[in-house]
Amino acid sequence: MKHLIRILFLLALSGVSLSAVAHHSFAALYHTDREITIEGRVVLFAIRNPHSFLHVTGVDENGASKRWAIEWGAPSTLSRVRETLKPGDDVVVTGNPGRDPEANTLKITSIERPVDGWSWAGTVE
Repeated sequence: MKHLIRILFLLALSGVSLSAVAHHSFAALYHTDREITIEGRVVLFAIRNPHSFLHVTGVDENGASKRWAIEWGAPSTLSRVRETLKPGDDVVVTGNPGRDPEANTLKITSIERPVDGWSWAGTVE
């Protein structure tokens, strides 16, 4: 019985360490000292661990279509948002741009759906 308890304890401990390894530094991926705003249409809202992603298609300053991958919070922090955003919704998203400009990534700080005034603002950890 002691042997089984030790095995279960080690398995539980390894699960904790794996989730800690999966978490990354936002400062390494995003310019946390800058903010940009994009306007576009929701293509996909992927709710997953450790962070969810919102994909938005918009037009850049040159008139070309771009798809943005916007990093958001963990599923547990988005329970109220889960059923709110749908593909086709027009949104305005503000956030920290990714360090790789070709990747079209953003860490969200706020989002608004102008058609009905719905909005969210906060921090992603």
